[in-house]
Amino acid sequence: MEAVAKARWQIHGAVLLWGCTSVLGRDLRLTTLPLVLWRVVFSTVAIALWPPVWKATASMPPKLRRAHAGVGVLLAMHWVAFFGAIKLSNASVGAACLGLATAAMAVIEPLVGRRRIDARELGLGIAVLPGAAMVVGGVPAGMRAGVGAGALAAVLSAWVGAENKRLASPTGALSVVWVQLAAGSLFLAAMAPLFPHAGPAIPLPDAHDVGELLMLSLGCTLLPFSLYQMAVRHLSAFSIQLTINLEPVYSIALAVLLLHEQRELGVLFYGGVAVLLAAVFVHPWIARRA
Repeated sequence: MEAVAKARWQIHGAVLLWGCTSVLGRDLRLTTLPLVLWRVVFSTVAIALWPPVWKATASMPPKLRRAHAGVGVLLAMHWVAFFGAIKLSNASVGAACLGLATAAMAVIEPLVGRRRIDARELGLGIAVLPGAAMVVGGVPAGMRAGVGAGALAAVLSAWVGAENKRLASPTGALSVVWVQLAAGSLFLAAMAPLFPHAGPAIPLPDAHDVGELLMLSLGCTLLPFSLYQMAVRHLSAFSIQLTINLEPVYSIALAVLLLHEQRELGVLFYGGVAVLLAAVFVHPWIARRA
């Protein structure tokens, strides 16, 4: 019981730190791919400075290591889509679209876990579509590309979550995070030539961006993912999902408080957010009963 209580604190801390991600991403001046690449590189290097991680990674079965590397590629793609949504719209829109991850989870998690799709979960996923339509209708036309990128980020988020739950093992949390981030770094570096940015080389961050990248890499990536990997061993999928559902709430609240983004968005947008969040919080109860 003590381990479960500790795990609850860990997952809540992780989600609160993740909630700060969209605000920092909006403030960073780097374009999407350089931002994500430097984020994962900083995080990967920081973990590599902790020698016990090397031993734990070396002891990880090769098949499991390859599986986590694959998750790292999905995670990198999720971050590119998520920060792309923020750059194309704003932090509130990017965070709101994460609410669609619950609908995506209704299909992806059964496929990954090799079980039947639950009709009630699928019905709930369909029920969020009016909320998504309200979100689209409540943002300026120039921000709607950000909604599309945010929807893709939500699908990839659900896929990453389902795979992490499937692969949960006693392996050290930091070694798992390191394998995933290292694989993500290599993937992004390989994809960089295909993305438009300033010149043939990845732009270097200036002093302002370096400070925020360190906050993003250490405080909003390394620390919360380590907490998440530790918590996932002791909590049910229901408890984890219910807590992760708070991330858009934290993100939108911070965006309103710090960036005053309510001036850019209409009542229809926040009505759509309310529909998405209602589905987000109902989903775990349906999954638990199923």
